[in-house]
Parts: sequence; structure tokens; C-alpha cells
Amino acid sequence: MMSPLISCEQLAARLDDRDLRIVDCRHQLSDTSHGERVYAEGHIPGAFFMHLDRDLSGPMNGRNGRHPLPDPQTLARRLGAIGISRQTTVVVYDDAEGMVAGRLWWMLRWLRHERVAVLDGGFPRWAALALPQTKALPHSVPTDFVADPPRDWVVDTAAVLANLDRREFLVVDARGADRFRGENETIDPIGGHIPGALSRPFRDNLKADGTFRPAEELRPAYLDLFGGMPPERVVMQCGSGVSACHNLIAMELAGLPGARLYAGSWSEWCSDPARPVAR
Repeated sequence: MMSPLISCEQLAARLDDRDLRIVDCRHQLSDTSHGERVYAEGHIPGAFFMHLDRDLSGPMNGRNGRHPLPDPQTLARRLGAIGISRQTTVVVYDDAEGMVAGRLWWMLRWLRHERVAVLDGGFPRWAALALPQTKALPHSVPTDFVADPPRDWVVDTAAVLANLDRREFLVVDARGADRFRGENETIDPIGGHIPGALSRPFRDNLKADGTFRPAEELRPAYLDLFGGMPPERVVMQCGSGVSACHNLIAMELAGLPGARLYAGSWSEWCSDPARPVAR
């Protein structure tokens, strides 16, 4: 299995690789047109654009969170449309510290595609290193991405609700510590967290330069947080199943694979006022 990360220098040396597809996932929750706009201004040569709301999420119904997982077959068609097959190596990047790119990394692996890596440091580091950029749109040769049955990596709200009493798994929240406490909530209608959840803000996975901390720092931090709970009995969540994937990358780097994702996360949990809230 390949590393979940690739450096800017490593990607720059592979831009002419015909078996490589690069996907630009730049996005801002506060400005959903941001990604397409900055992509048009300049992107990594050969990169295709995928939108968090339209391409990496399914339809919302008011009860399934802000970024519900898309239908696997629909996602497979979107991947095939930009030339991604089972033989393709995929590199994903964003300008949000890996938060959005991590979602596509996780989704590809959810569909049993192992050959995917997140660009460490993302587009900001690529630009800081003065590596090539272009405004030219890449040429797409559509192919078939055969979607095997997704891995059993997703936990639903019913399971999280039942776990409040059963305590069969540990829930870890990737949002900022203030939102976890119920403070400064500007995205969801209710502030707070799932009772019993622990806080691990995804930005704690990063160094000051925006690249991931090494495994020798991540591993003890996560083991200490879990308090003896094995990774297979950990469920990651966040606001809408996006930044939680960042923690799953960090766990993979740390040699602690096996955690699952509560895809609906806080935005789904708080959509029903009958569900308990902790602050």
C-alpha cells in the first residue's frame, strides 16, 4: 500500500506520468465558489477539479448532514469521467490544510482504491516552492472506474446513538476545540458535541508549515487519546464527515489503521433536537 502522503517535490517529478491523475479539491465552506475560481486562476498542470458539494457529496435532505456520502456508483462514474481507473494513481490536493483532499482520499479507499495520496502541504506549499502552475484545462479520456462494494467503514447515527449506553466504540471529534465546547458555532444551528466524544482537532496533525507531523509524533498522541481502545473501535467525526478524514490520514501515517467514519457527523446529529448534546 502506498503512503497516504506525497511531497510537492515528489509530485513535481511525476507530472508527465501517464498513469497519474491529479485532482484539485480546493473549497471554502464560507464561499462555495472559491475552488472553481482559484482553479481557473491557476492549478497544478494536469489537475482536474472536483467540487466538495457537487462531486464529493450526495444530496442533502435536511436530516443527513451537510456533506452526505454520494452513491458509490455515482462517484465511480465521476471518477471515470476524468480518466481514473483501477490502475490509476491519484494525487489529491486543496488549500485547506488537507481537510477537503482528505475526504476524497478516504472515499477512494472506501471504494477499495489504494493508489491515492494527499499532497502534503497542498497548493500553498506548491506555490511557495514556485512549482509549475497553469490555467490550461487538462484533456480527459473517460474510462470505467469499477466500483467494488464499499468497505464497511461507515457508522450511522443509530449506531452512535446506541453507543451512548453501550460504549462499544470511542467517538473522536475533529472540529476545533471551541466548536467542540459549543462556542463560536457559525456553521451549524446548534453548538456542542456528541456526549462521550473526545476532541482531536485535525489541525493538531500538522506542523507550522502545514505539512503533516511525522509518525513518531502522531502515534503516541493518538494512543494516549484512545486510552487503550484499539483503532478498530474508534469512530471519527467532525462537522460533516470531511475534516474527520484528516484524522484518519494521520492514524494511517501513525500505523494505526482501522477506525471508521461517522459520515453524517455533528451536522446530522444536531438536526434532530431529541438527540442529546454535551457542552
